[in-house]
Amino acid sequence: MSDSTNRTEADEEWETLLHQWRAEVAVPPRPYFYGRVHTRLVNAAAKRPPLRTWRHWPAYAVMLGILLLLSGDDAGLHAVSGGAQQEKRRST
Repeated sequence: MSDSTNRTEADEEWETLLHQWRAEVAVPPRPYFYGRVHTRLVNAAAKRPPLRTWRHWPAYAVMLGILLLLSGDDAGLHAVSGGAQQEKRRST
């Protein structure tokens, strides 16, 4: 069986804490705050070297090929062997 006196004391503590937070006055940002933040973000982005995603494309293609080969239904092997069989049919 729980002790209800501990629960009411905890509830009262939470209520007083919430009332304190609500009573705090919202301080407006200092002048030009958003301009300074924007400048800081732009400068941070300029320091980073540009990400060249095209360098990763061959790795993605290799990973996709491995996934097809290891998928269990031999989809990659059928695609490769199907293309070879079509070339044999065209040549005859």
